[in-house]
Order: sequence, then C-alpha cells, then structure tokens
Amino acid sequence: MAKIDVLLPVKNGVAYLAEAIDSIINQNFSDWRLIVLDHGSTDGSYEMALDYAKADQRIVVFQFLDAVGLSGLLNKGLELCQCDFVMRHDADDVAFPDRMEKSLAAFARHPHIDVIGGHALKIDGAGKETGLIKVPTDIARLQAAFFFKNPIIHPTVMMRFSTIQALAMRYGIDFINLLPESEQLVVNGLAEDYYLFGQLGVLGKCLNIDEVLIKYRWHGNNVGATKFLDQISLSIKISRYLAASFSARHSIERFDPAPFCTYGGTVLEIVPNVSHHDLAGRFNKMSDTLSCVLGKSNGLSRELAYRKVLSTRHTLCMLIKYMFFTLKNSRELDEWYAVKNWVTRKIKRRQFVSVELLDQ
Repeated sequence: MAKIDVLLPVKNGVAYLAEAIDSIINQNFSDWRLIVLDHGSTDGSYEMALDYAKADQRIVVFQFLDAVGLSGLLNKGLELCQCDFVMRHDADDVAFPDRMEKSLAAFARHPHIDVIGGHALKIDGAGKETGLIKVPTDIARLQAAFFFKNPIIHPTVMMRFSTIQALAMRYGIDFINLLPESEQLVVNGLAEDYYLFGQLGVLGKCLNIDEVLIKYRWHGNNVGATKFLDQISLSIKISRYLAASFSARHSIERFDPAPFCTYGGTVLEIVPNVSHHDLAGRFNKMSDTLSCVLGKSNGLSRELAYRKVLSTRHTLCMLIKYMFFTLKNSRELDEWYAVKNWVTRKIKRRQFVSVELLDQ
C-alpha cells in the first residue's frame, strides 16, 4: 500500500498527458501510486497511460466507459484507493517536484484538517506562464469564502483517506446530511469539486497552504471556458445549499450568499424588485451571522469587507469602494477581475447573469 494514491482522470487528453504523468514520476517523495482513470479516450491517451504503467509499477490504469460524468469517474477511483492520502491531479496540469512533500508536511502541522490545497501558477496551452492563482490561506476566511465561490483549486488537493472512509465521501452527493433529502443536490459534473470541498468547508476541515503546488493549464477546452453559464447556475445552487447546511449545523437563521458571489469573476445581477438598500440589509445580516459563528479574525474581516464592496450595484460606487478596500487590504487579481468585469459589462450594457433572491 502506498502512502499516497493519485487520481488522474483523462478523456482524450493525449496532448498534455505525458507532461502530467512525468510530473508525478519526478516527485521528490516516492511512496505513491498513480491511478489513471480513462473515460473512453479515442486519441491514444489510454494507450499512452498503459505504456507508462509497463515502465513503472507504481502506475496503474483503469478504463471506465460507463462512469456518469467526472463525479462518477472520480468515485470509481476512490473505490480503488488504499492509502493514507488521496491526491488529485489533472491530465493537463504539471505538479512541482516538491508538491507531495509540502502537502504531507501541512497535514503533519494540522492534524485536524482533512483537505490541503494551495496556489497555482497559471499557464496556457503552450506552457507559457500567464499569472498566479492565489487562494485564501486563513482558515476562517476560507470557511466563509466557500459561500461565495470555490476557494480551492481542485487539482492542488490532497485528502485524508480515513476521513473519506468515515464520512462515506463521494463526489456529487450530500454526505454531511445536514439538510432534508428534498433539499440535497446531485452534482454529476461542472462543479463536483465545489460541492465536495464545500461540504468539508462547512465542517471546517479544509486549508490552503501558502505554497504554489502546480502549474494549472488554462485553455479553450477547460469546463469553465466551454460551459460557463451552466457552471454559474449550478454554483448558485451549491452556494445556497452550503449556507443552508451551515445554518442547520449551527441552528441559526438561514442567509442567502448568492448576490455576493463571484463565480469565475462574475458579479451576479439582482432582480429588479430588490432595492440596493435591501441588498445592503441582507449583507449586514449575513455578515453578523458569520462573525458570530466563526468568531472575529483578520481573515474573515477581509473576506467580508470585499463582499461588502459587492453589496452595491451602482457602478461608480462599487469602483470607489473597491479602491478604498485596496488601501487597507492586499490586492488579489480575482477580486479585481470581478469588479472590473462588472464595470465593463455595465458600460457595454451586456446581458447580466441574474439571480432570484430567496425570501429571508
């Protein structure tokens, strides 16, 4: 049994697969098993993975033609695991050589944490560096951030396998069972990682370390690029599900995080019958609730301060509030992108993504 089982799903990813597998082989830490999960590739990916398996006995390859979506494929992989930790890796990303070492060291420092993620260096299809994707590293801020977006980069993650077994964790299903069955979701794709890690976030079991763990390849075939609106629609449902689960766990009144969310750098438009004053009132209620339950901290204060910037939909006011926000807080590119995207869309008068607000 290896200490780490690496789950690598692939479907027609031959263009980058060799680089992805090589980055696992070249890890400084050697006690691992790479489980390649092929989803019916027709471009030679399956055959390439088999060639790697012949050359390195730590690599095994399985083909699951009947798996339902990425959730189903990853769940097939979880059933194959026999390890202390499960690590995720994508067929088009590149792990830095010390990725495993850094994640294991973080688990040793934080024995109560079950999921470790980190930052990612963004690259394009040709491997050119295009920016740094930073994630929240403060635990309280991270727990709050789950209500507004997915604050964990899926292919940077390592998970404690004993917790996966204890909670019967699987992608796409509700495994924390804090809500009645009628309110539970089934997520077969598009945001299966957000659904899984968000549930653990509700339990306070996730942490991002202040380390760059992978090169994250962003190209035209990424799900976020090809099915953007569908992904946003599903993410809204997940955000509301997480908030409802959090409220049920702590026996507090429910709040609606959706108007303050930024999925993929998109600020949601509010429906016409909701006033800006009402939106500000909803934010204050949510802010008070989170501060009361999670306790005051610099990380939480920062997250809520940014969400307060978004509680106005007047373009100039939002821009001015954001400028004042950056005087007190470090600037993060994804936050600026969301504000800039709102201003640009407003000026060009493009159609907005709308969201129905729950009655509170």
